[in-house]
Amino acid sequence: MKKILNIALAVSVVLTMIGCDDFLDTSSESVVDRDFVFSSEESARSALYYGYETLRANRSLHSTGFFWHPVWGSDIEDSQDTYNEGSAGILQKWFYPGGTSTYNIDTGEGTEVFTKLYETISVANSLITSFELLPNFAEIMTGEPNSLSDVYGQAVALRATCYWELCRWYGDVPHVLQAGQKAEGLASRYAIYDYHIQKLIEVEPHMFRAGEGSNRADVMNRTYVQGLIGRLCLYNGGYATRRTDLGTNFYVDSEGNTLSFEDWSVEKNNAIYGRRSDWRNIFNIAKQYLQACVNNPGSVVLHLTDPRSNGSNGQIYNNPYQYIFQQMHAGDNVTLADEFIYEIPQEYNYSSDRPAYIGRPSSGGNGQAPCVACGQDRIQAHFYYGWFDNKDMRRDVSVTVTGSTGQGQELIQSFERSNWGKGSGPATNKYDWNRLPAPNTQSYGTSGINISYMRISDIYLMLAEVCAALGEEGNARNYLSAVHNRAFPGGNDPNFDRYITDCGSVYNAVIKERALEFSGEGVRRFDIIRTGILPEVAVENRKVMKAIIDGVRANGYYTFENGNQIPAYIWTKMVDARNSYGYRLTTQTPADKQDDPVLFPGWRGQHDDWGGVVPAYGSETMTNVAIKGLFNYIAPGSAEAAALEADGYVQTPWAIDMLKYEESYATKLFAGYTDADYTAKNPPIHLLPNTYQVLLNTGITNGYGFRQQ
Repeated sequence: MKKILNIALAVSVVLTMIGCDDFLDTSSESVVDRDFVFSSEESARSALYYGYETLRANRSLHSTGFFWHPVWGSDIEDSQDTYNEGSAGILQKWFYPGGTSTYNIDTGEGTEVFTKLYETISVANSLITSFELLPNFAEIMTGEPNSLSDVYGQAVALRATCYWELCRWYGDVPHVLQAGQKAEGLASRYAIYDYHIQKLIEVEPHMFRAGEGSNRADVMNRTYVQGLIGRLCLYNGGYATRRTDLGTNFYVDSEGNTLSFEDWSVEKNNAIYGRRSDWRNIFNIAKQYLQACVNNPGSVVLHLTDPRSNGSNGQIYNNPYQYIFQQMHAGDNVTLADEFIYEIPQEYNYSSDRPAYIGRPSSGGNGQAPCVACGQDRIQAHFYYGWFDNKDMRRDVSVTVTGSTGQGQELIQSFERSNWGKGSGPATNKYDWNRLPAPNTQSYGTSGINISYMRISDIYLMLAEVCAALGEEGNARNYLSAVHNRAFPGGNDPNFDRYITDCGSVYNAVIKERALEFSGEGVRRFDIIRTGILPEVAVENRKVMKAIIDGVRANGYYTFENGNQIPAYIWTKMVDARNSYGYRLTTQTPADKQDDPVLFPGWRGQHDDWGGVVPAYGSETMTNVAIKGLFNYIAPGSAEAAALEADGYVQTPWAIDMLKYEESYATKLFAGYTDADYTAKNPPIHLLPNTYQVLLNTGITNGYGFRQQ
């Protein structure tokens, strides 16, 4: 889908600007030739686009490897893998069971990301330095936005984005700001955040918003910069685990002033968990720029209604939340999702691993329909059943209980713990091969679905969060309401006030809303870290999942506070959906069809014409799974069960399978942060170590008890 720079152009720019090995080392010299950059405005943009290309190609950061950490490691998302203390993925995502000192720093997933981010920073630094040396630089950065001030601002935003990624993953990192400067030595993450917030504030007035000039959401526009200022502030003023072995004066702000902290934890592993004491000042900065973004987001819009009419075969849409994700599946080179402030563009049929790794699962292989999708990101049962209001239209868009077989049929995602597109329970539903008009089935890395990096709903909820934290609950409620209510029929949740009351405060409601809005997008893990609730939810998560399994074991089901029941067994049968409904890929379940076993839950089914994509599957008719008893217990052997079986339904294992994997589903969740750690108020180790080669290149050390080699 819609890339700003094709691969051929990227290669030509690389050859012009960079030696073939320079970027492989964090001590890279300048990679942009100044004369080339300013031979024309087009060449300046080409240099910028190469920087974007390095970020796009850093797939572990946003699709695999690193990205599995947040989408596996929160209290609402989980891994498909069986718990194994020897697995690097389990160790990193579940806070290092067995301790950090036993972790092999060179074998974790996504270890190349650190160096690759400095590759992008090197490109941005060279471009920024070249601009700042221009004799007319001050003139360029005066007054209204112009083409060159916008390019400069994008380079500043690209660099700031990389430092945000580095600091949230690693904590304190080398801070390189000049072209040719070697990346070495550690800098205070708070000084890094301060610097880039201020730099973004400087360039923000001189950039075009999304939809202004030639800018769209596939570049870092002014709208994104306003949101990025808010995002950086939330991390800068939020909770994190920091080192205590770097000296009492190491943690300073950008002016060199030693910081004081509000700490939740005691000290352990030369680390402590807390937030800087002046966080309110930082949140006030966030409020200013997030408010400006809400007031004028350019062409970005928060859809309160679904602009689509009914489908040609009778499909009923009527879900604005699903509309934005369907836009990502357009399969062309033009469309951008209306609500996305910044997307990392991917080429249709050439790139993007999202559906293959964290999308709706498929057990098929390359060349099948749909292509293989291992579905690494699984949704915890208590979140799917217990967190969503039953009228919340985000639930079925976000979470699915079915995947695909690879032969054009639906497949129940049982709680059997397994790999490659089957088992392990509910999965992410926001990225799905079935929703592309003509998907490439030859390779699982060719969906072309863009990477959602910042959405307008994030701006609203960040603004609601800072307002609530600063005591402005009325404003916080308004921004929360805009996002929450649009997820309900008619744009109104009649129980909105009770929702806030049940959460305990407006602030708590905002943090919960972020989980509901962004599940499967890699947001929740970082939210629980920076808001200081990680220790609490790690312990609570185990208790809830253990209670579910105990209930299923004792009674055959578990009942949640909202009345939903997760049963040991469900009843299923395959049906010919096209013959019965006129389509296979289902949409929003109509209000009067909540009992329809094919249309409920919604947003599942199969591509309406797999036969047109892979002719071998053109004759398949029994494509969809009808499901009964998914949210209410049907007793095996009962009259109701007997009637279903007489109608062709089959008793199918569901939550009963969790009992076989209790360690993975419940007792070992977040095994590196135990109940005893919570009682003792030990700091959670949520950060990643650097590899031995990075330590050698930069002269830095690992903290938090990690090994040095």
